[in-house]
Amino acid sequence: MKKIFLIIFIAAFHFGCTELEVEMYDRIPADAYTADPILQMSNIYAPMRDFADWSGWWFAQEITGDAVTAPTRGGDWDDGGKWRVLHTHTWDNNTEAVNSMWSRFYNGIVEANKFIEEQALFAGDEAVDEAIAKAKILRAYYYYLLIDNYKDVPYITDYLEAPEQPLRNFRNEIFEAIVTEVEENLPLIKPSTSKTGVNKAMVFTLLAKLYLNHAVYTGTVDAAYWVKAEAVTDSVIAMGQHSLEPDALGPFVTNNSNSPELIWLIPYDEDTYTGFNLHMRTLHYNSNLTFDMVVGPWNGFAVMESHFNTYEDNDARKAGFLYGQQFTANGDSLFDQGAGGIPLVLNPYIPALNMGEGNTPNEIRNSGARVIKFEIKSGAKDNLSNDFPIYRFADVLLMNAEAKIRQGKNGDENVNKIRSRAGLESWTGVTLEMLLAERGRELFWEGHRRQDLIRFGEFNKAWWEKPASDPSRNTFPIPQWAIDANPNLAESPVSL
Repeated sequence: MKKIFLIIFIAAFHFGCTELEVEMYDRIPADAYTADPILQMSNIYAPMRDFADWSGWWFAQEITGDAVTAPTRGGDWDDGGKWRVLHTHTWDNNTEAVNSMWSRFYNGIVEANKFIEEQALFAGDEAVDEAIAKAKILRAYYYYLLIDNYKDVPYITDYLEAPEQPLRNFRNEIFEAIVTEVEENLPLIKPSTSKTGVNKAMVFTLLAKLYLNHAVYTGTVDAAYWVKAEAVTDSVIAMGQHSLEPDALGPFVTNNSNSPELIWLIPYDEDTYTGFNLHMRTLHYNSNLTFDMVVGPWNGFAVMESHFNTYEDNDARKAGFLYGQQFTANGDSLFDQGAGGIPLVLNPYIPALNMGEGNTPNEIRNSGARVIKFEIKSGAKDNLSNDFPIYRFADVLLMNAEAKIRQGKNGDENVNKIRSRAGLESWTGVTLEMLLAERGRELFWEGHRRQDLIRFGEFNKAWWEKPASDPSRNTFPIPQWAIDANPNLAESPVSL
């Protein structure tokens, strides 16, 4: 038997940044099975644990957009320019986030292929058939991320017979293949209240993402996909299983797994399932005194002032930012001793992406509003116990509105549900431009912005500290280490 997809999968060992371990088999071991096949699927989900950290996925989706920035603060946060190149769209195939995503996505695919082949021996059993369907949908999800981020990639659905050095396949053909696979397996997914595993609402939402982005992936607009996107988002709504939280920040509180708004999530825990530390990357060095944290944050990521200013003063979502004078947990004013003992005032204005010479210590340390959209509980550690939503109901409502608007229908109702919850006045005649802006405010910090900007034709425009970029920047290059291991990845793609 051929080695299993080894040249692509070697990433897991090349970087040493994941706990996922995969054994290579020339035959399927007899002890690979349990009475419940769902319990064996954890390795397929495992790469998602790293999505908000070193997988690079969150960084590549948010720092490349027009809302989040990672300024260099004197001697801090330069890190060889790896954040700056994401912001300015000048990455290459040695950039860390570009390197890391590739390996994580293919890790999940390898595990899915392995699981599907093992369980195929027991096909015909209802539980096994549903488990196989879920594994195929998860595999399709990872391929969706691959074509979204890298365009033309190898499409491998074998484990034991996977080629050693696969060629790339065309993005549009992979899109068609995964849409078909998800659609065919949807009927096998039973209703479930699980939010950590594949569930029916998750599958409908994945299909909505695929349908709405079809023109990006195929190069051709097909109005039938707008109709399909409306239908599958209607299906989520009709299930009656999910609803908006009354509070705009309600879906993001600590221990939020029971929120009716969350559809599919990564179940983080500060002790037992770590990996969610974005608060450490954004909070000021002294914010530990605000939240009685047991660790000191790193004073990095911030909100671009231009995005911050899109929130009206009465927008409830603005409570997800830290700005202005900062205080201790007891209400005493904070002072920044590292900036000469001045009052700790976080200014939404950021003077430059690379803050060094010419900037005062106050500007370097205290520029930019910080993000507390995900609740920072009192006594927070370096990892949070807030689950991270991959999909949530507010996004479904906005996608439903978008599908209608793209068909020439009125999408006001569902957009206004989002705005009403935020305490804002209703809109009439919502346009795609208005919708994109509302998606930016509602889904900020959740990993959607890059894809949204590309779909709406805005990703290549100039914004703060970023000149206009070429459409070639709409995807990332295949990592150089992967090409070195498999030169076929540098060749032209071939049909499936």
